[in-house]
Amino acid sequence: MPVRREPDRPANGCDDSGVPQPLHVHEYGRADGEVLLLLHGVHGHGARWRRLAESRLTDFRVLAPDLRGHGQSPKEPPWTLEQHAADLLAVIESQSADRVTVVGHSFGGVVAVHLALLAPQRVSGLVLLDPAIHVPASDALKNAEGAWRSFATREEAAAEQRGSWPDVADEVIEDELDANLVRDGDAWRPRYSPAAMAGAWSEMCRAPALPPQGVRTLLVPALREEFVPPEYVRACRYALGDDFEAAGLNCGHMQYLERPDDVAELIVSFAGG
Repeated sequence: MPVRREPDRPANGCDDSGVPQPLHVHEYGRADGEVLLLLHGVHGHGARWRRLAESRLTDFRVLAPDLRGHGQSPKEPPWTLEQHAADLLAVIESQSADRVTVVGHSFGGVVAVHLALLAPQRVSGLVLLDPAIHVPASDALKNAEGAWRSFATREEAAAEQRGSWPDVADEVIEDELDANLVRDGDAWRPRYSPAAMAGAWSEMCRAPALPPQGVRTLLVPALREEFVPPEYVRACRYALGDDFEAAGLNCGHMQYLERPDDVAELIVSFAGG
């Protein structure tokens, strides 16, 4: 019977006194299952994977951390891709996991590539769900400035979320509000650090990195979006050869919330291959 656990796990970030601070990790599935490390996108949190993990990835041990600056994890900088990768390597080591399959969505996909570059010996494969490879600077600036936001009511926040996720079920929207919306005086605000979000959008303007040679990679572009340019797909295919596969999904950016069955099938097939 799958169980759900949400312990904190050590990361290598430190507070002002030098004491290591943990990333918050949501854990699902079988304690003895093959490990999947699931990485959310910008503005997100690890619990976004809960429905997928509890209903479709039950044979795996699923670790879904809140990235630095997100959810219940430390908010302190730096918020670089290198720091996110180091945080996640510490999570893997704290779990005594030898090698893990890493699934990253959007910004989490970019972080996943940097984790594989940092420690390819700990990554058995990458599943990149519409990774935010191509973010124009003008779009990044607009999104970074928009990270500082609050809502007068929960209903106002719900309406904004539905506008952002038009193809996501209402119950998933409610999950998101429960997990990622907090009271701030008379208003409501997202749980993340706005400063960290600005840092993340800046990082997404960097030149895209390719997965390291020898690491099996499945790239899953969202065919209704433009985050993954064709030239990046060609570059991955050239660099990785037989270790690379691409499988687009005809959906919007929030693939695992819009098309959970298809995404789960891809993950299970890849991780078991």
